[in-house]
Amino acid sequence: MGKCVNHPDRETSYICMKHNYYLCDDCLECHDPDIYCKFRSSCPIHFISKKGFERSDNLPEQNRESDEKCTVVFKPEDKKISIVSGTNLLDAAQKADLYINASCNGKGSCGKCRLIIESGAVKTLKTSLLSTKEKEKGYVLACQATINEDIVVKIPEETIEKKLKAAGMGEAATKKLSGLVKKIEPIVEKVKLQLDLPTLDDTVSDLDRLKRALKKQGYDISKMSTNIRVMRQLTEAVRGENFKVAVSILWKKCSSEIVAVSPLNNTKESLGLAVDLGTTSIVVYVVDMDSGKILSAASGHNSQAACGDDVINRIVSSEKDGVKKLKKMAISTINNLTKRALASINFNHKQIENIVVSGNTTMIHLLLGIKANYIRREPYIPTVSEFPMIKAGEIGLKAAYYAGVFIMPGPASYVGGDIVSGILYTGFHLFEEITLFIDIGTNGEIVLGNDEFLMTAACSAGPAFEGGGIRWGMRAEDGAIEKISLNPETFEPDCQVIGNSKPRGICGSGMIDLLSEMLLKKVIGQDGKFRIETDHPRLTIFNDEPAFIIEYAKNIDSDEDIIFTHSDIKSLVLSKAAVYAGFSILVEQVGMDFSSIDKMIITGGFGQFLDIEKAITIGLLPDIDRDKFQYLGNSSIAGAYMALLSNTYRQQTISISNAMTYIDFSSNNAFMDEFTRAQFLPHTDENLFPDVFKKII
Repeated sequence: MGKCVNHPDRETSYICMKHNYYLCDDCLECHDPDIYCKFRSSCPIHFISKKGFERSDNLPEQNRESDEKCTVVFKPEDKKISIVSGTNLLDAAQKADLYINASCNGKGSCGKCRLIIESGAVKTLKTSLLSTKEKEKGYVLACQATINEDIVVKIPEETIEKKLKAAGMGEAATKKLSGLVKKIEPIVEKVKLQLDLPTLDDTVSDLDRLKRALKKQGYDISKMSTNIRVMRQLTEAVRGENFKVAVSILWKKCSSEIVAVSPLNNTKESLGLAVDLGTTSIVVYVVDMDSGKILSAASGHNSQAACGDDVINRIVSSEKDGVKKLKKMAISTINNLTKRALASINFNHKQIENIVVSGNTTMIHLLLGIKANYIRREPYIPTVSEFPMIKAGEIGLKAAYYAGVFIMPGPASYVGGDIVSGILYTGFHLFEEITLFIDIGTNGEIVLGNDEFLMTAACSAGPAFEGGGIRWGMRAEDGAIEKISLNPETFEPDCQVIGNSKPRGICGSGMIDLLSEMLLKKVIGQDGKFRIETDHPRLTIFNDEPAFIIEYAKNIDSDEDIIFTHSDIKSLVLSKAAVYAGFSILVEQVGMDFSSIDKMIITGGFGQFLDIEKAITIGLLPDIDRDKFQYLGNSSIAGAYMALLSNTYRQQTISISNAMTYIDFSSNNAFMDEFTRAQFLPHTDENLFPDVFKKII
């Protein structure tokens, strides 16, 4: 038994034979999985962190080891896994580390987790979300299928994760963000020193010699600590180049710590990592900490999406399956994206010494393995809102073990650090203009204010804008219809598809375009119900409800038309109503109306492709002067980048968070009334949308 290297108060028997340190149950992660280790074949830490001891929650606790095993092969990647008979197919796919879209968190209500059984059979529950043709071709919903024998499963193209269309990557991001930070102040500062050579007349220890050199350069060593890892490095490091060393100092709120020492000739470039931890997607920037240049970037789906599209489903999943599972999924996604970004520039992850993470309150809690249960229970209190400096190795991020991790603070349970990050980037908290800020996504967070006040609220827009709950909805990936217009006579759609490929579905901006076009061309009425003749070639019936045909199956080599059902329209209208109601009530609470707004800032990946005029037409955005609207891209990653490079900005985020007054809409009757009125296109009150009503009447 020994003490955990991260938690000295914990006894544990798990020891890393390569590095000779102990890890407790919460820290069981191989720190060097990609390099040769002669102990690996018998290392329990590597086995637990890579293979896991996962089990199916569908099976009884007793006699699991003696239960029958089944083999599942997933094509086209030919991934083969062994699972216990009776395991859910979605759970099996997650165990194989395959991304399967499961918007409803496995409840069988979204129809996204469609897989094809090529051989063998599964036991399935009845569902109306699969067409007869799909069932004949072997389609099943993974969350509604149980494995009892060896099977071969094909993942259809429309289910495989696709590359997100993300703007502001690499050189373009550097150009966009250049000049925001005037002075670079890293979290982990690298100091180059020439130590005094030891003599018989100067016999102080290596560590004292190091501190003496730091003091000579003006550092306050009275509040500077170190650790046993550095002490072990010190002997060889100072003698590696005749007492010329590079010292890494981690700056904390009220102190500092020497976290690494190396010979000066072994010093490599120090890198930073800015992370936008979104509910739907994650973006990472790898940054040169000397110049501030963004060397590379990567983006991808948050693999937690398999546990539900919104934060409430994530919390429920964490209560059911444990926080550790969702923490591992988020960490794995960030680490994989970091690896992809580093591969393109030939740098090592151990050079990452500075990290800033921006995300909503729930995502941050789950990333750190903190229970989020009470965020969804009245009075909706998070465990932590302002985080101390954390080391990357303590939470499993693939970086230098000692890398400093700054977490963006958040003011409330449903308004988090990503919004603080957005305010930092846009800078409207410093100006007199009254600004309305909205980050449109799965969670719609709104801020109203200027240099005198900041009021904030959150309205659950739901997953519709991200494709969740929509029959052919999808995120902004290759194959997604992002823009659409209808012929005024035939209603034939003219579509613009991401990647210029055949359409596979429709993303949020495309859905808003379609809803606007159907309203203006009188395909639907203000109540969202179809107005065209039932025998029109663009109208069909799906699951006993009318649906508009966006693209015929014959044109896209599919077994089914791409359609937009009445239920899809209703889901989108409910989402836009929640966002608009949030705007209205927040402005009303301050004693203003929309005429008082000087500027409206839209951020988030979804907003990038948003047609402002069409968003106003359906009642998502207020009918105000179009010149007041401004789109500023992914403000969460931009703010994280600023905080990564500057301690001044890191401290400013804390001030911003503390200055924000949160308004809770959960028990607000005025919000519910406005939400009801906004469930029409564009609204029940013509006076609020005069320009739109001129076009539709």
